[in-house]
Amino acid sequence: MTPISLVALVHTAIIALSLLHILARSDINATTRIAWTLTLFALPVFGALAYFCFGGIRFGGPQGAAHRAIENATRQMVLASGEPFDLAAQGPASGFASAINGFGMTRGNRVELLDSPDAQRARLIADIDAARSFVHVFYYIWLDDGTGRAVAEALIRAIRRGVRVRAGVDAIGSKALLTSPVWQALREAGIETMVALPIGNPLSTMLVRRPDLRNHRKITVIDGMICHCGSQNCADPAFSPKPHYAPWIDVMARFEGPVARQMDLLFAQSWFEQGPVDLTPWDYRIAPFDDGVSAQVVGTGPTTEKGVTAQLLARILGEARREVMITTPYFVPGDVVSEAMIGAAMAGVDITLTVPHRNDSWFVGAASRAYYPRLLDAGVNIQEFEGGLLHAKILTMDGELTFFGSTNLDFRSFDLNFENDILVRDRNFAASMRERQLEYGRSSRAITRRDVQALPLPRRIWRNALASLGPLI
Repeated sequence: MTPISLVALVHTAIIALSLLHILARSDINATTRIAWTLTLFALPVFGALAYFCFGGIRFGGPQGAAHRAIENATRQMVLASGEPFDLAAQGPASGFASAINGFGMTRGNRVELLDSPDAQRARLIADIDAARSFVHVFYYIWLDDGTGRAVAEALIRAIRRGVRVRAGVDAIGSKALLTSPVWQALREAGIETMVALPIGNPLSTMLVRRPDLRNHRKITVIDGMICHCGSQNCADPAFSPKPHYAPWIDVMARFEGPVARQMDLLFAQSWFEQGPVDLTPWDYRIAPFDDGVSAQVVGTGPTTEKGVTAQLLARILGEARREVMITTPYFVPGDVVSEAMIGAAMAGVDITLTVPHRNDSWFVGAASRAYYPRLLDAGVNIQEFEGGLLHAKILTMDGELTFFGSTNLDFRSFDLNFENDILVRDRNFAASMRERQLEYGRSSRAITRRDVQALPLPRRIWRNALASLGPLI
């Protein structure tokens, strides 16, 4: 047998084994199975390698074990505390969300929807400057820019007052920060730091987990009583890594009350990524206010059940009776969410989807538009924001329920990223968030059936092909 024949035989065997593995799996749906099968044949050289690296949500090794251990520990802590939940405000979607982390709908929270980026930053720094016990922050992206330095300086002031400060970042999202003077200053000041999901040796990393798993959370908790939640990273709206798309439009809210402790437990899940688990500092309770809103934290990631975010969104859409407004920068939702949107629209629910006109991800920007024809045919209103990169992630339903935070409506957020969101059941807050969505709409252009019908056939084929690859990312 010649060397060429041997290589061909080995390659054929690898493709065959990969195909058999795809067909034998029970943890993927038919759409994903077909997409990977096509990839194996379309990319005969790299298809098998891509399948090995990205074919499943692999998260093993010490980090995977530590994540599962801390998630179980936080769940048990919530159960053991006997924390009273607002069952009257629970609802089907909230009940399903509780099954994800064990967090129920807390009562007696105060919430403030924050305004401009400058106001958001000022409010955050004021809270850090008023901290008495501890400050916990974790950001997917933390830049060495005006916002990044201002937050770092506030954290340094806090630790010099005797406040305990813990700060974490994602290894890839904040890669530039780790070699910056800002990170060095934090460490020199005595702030405890951690880096989530470091790549290390790429080959050894790929053996135990997917190398593209990321911690996409944006968490700030002060004294266990206050938390800030939303889509904004620790960065200026100009977002220096991608200034061409600026300004980046985000939404943030400030909470006081028991929901902040839930967010703090989610922070702990990231903090103890390396183990061992010690939840002693998190063994505290926050009394609810006599007045306030009902809210619960939802934390998802590669260690939670596959597809739970998509199922949660589908349940919210199923609860809707009058109106759903969705704002997201990245829209490749797959069949579960898109079919739920279509079904709700056909049932008479007024659904509006707002996405950015210019997307920093060419793949997502094109793939998202492949969903337009069926959504429009079902009666979904689609509009593209033209005032920058709309980075806010918001869903409001019937003027009474709001779901927002770090989760995009795409496969990556649904299954591969660690995300943090808050589900709020309150009419006043939903009205404020809905008004923010209406503001986005006033800077948007409506997409019509004529727009999609006028699309040239080659571009339509291209978009549909990219959307078919969505399950693979």
